[in-house]
Amino acid sequence: TPAFVHGGPFANIAHGCNSIMATKMALKLADYVVTEAGFGADLGAEKFFNIKCRMAGLKPSAVVIVATVRALKHHGGASKEDWGRENLEALEKGLPNLLKHIDNITNKFGLPAVVAINRFPTDTEAELKLVEEKCRSLGVNVAVSEVWAKGGEGGIDLAKEVLRLIEEGKGSLKFTYSTDEPIKEKINKIVTEVYGGAGVEYSSSALKEISRLENLGFGNLPVC
Repeated sequence: TPAFVHGGPFANIAHGCNSIMATKMALKLADYVVTEAGFGADLGAEKFFNIKCRMAGLKPSAVVIVATVRALKHHGGASKEDWGRENLEALEKGLPNLLKHIDNITNKFGLPAVVAINRFPTDTEAELKLVEEKCRSLGVNVAVSEVWAKGGEGGIDLAKEVLRLIEEGKGSLKFTYSTDEPIKEKINKIVTEVYGGAGVEYSSSALKEISRLENLGFGNLPVC
């Protein structure tokens, strides 16, 4: 499978996306292009949409949210030693993490999504079913990805669901903020709408830096 590896810094220190050049070149050479947008539907996707897509005029058709049962059990309080054992209680407690990512993509950014469960050999049918039911309650389908075990054959269900979402053509990318808004308002919208925070508190040095950036004429740029 052809791939472009043309990237920038990771999402925790910058925009976390591959270059605009790589994406636009791929779009001219293939019918479908998949791009990794940092990590998470808060950190990575937020910057991919609000910075890269805005500046490059890119309009994604659909989103794949990758999850694992092990990670969800970890979010639910299960210790590393217990990740390989069925634990529906911990899984249920951890699922709100995934559901928030789904909400971000479908409601905050306005795009259709599928959840790809990267299956491990220890995942049980009951655990996979619970994840599927919770995702479907938000109107999002789940596809189990077994590419690690079965190669390309293990990704066919996921590929079919991605193509279905693309062909349906539902959804249109929404930005979290307008570039015309003050820097503090942009940051506040990212924190409250994407991360689910209550608000923002600024140190005096941060307020000074924001004021300096706006005075220098950088107030109308996206926030990274």
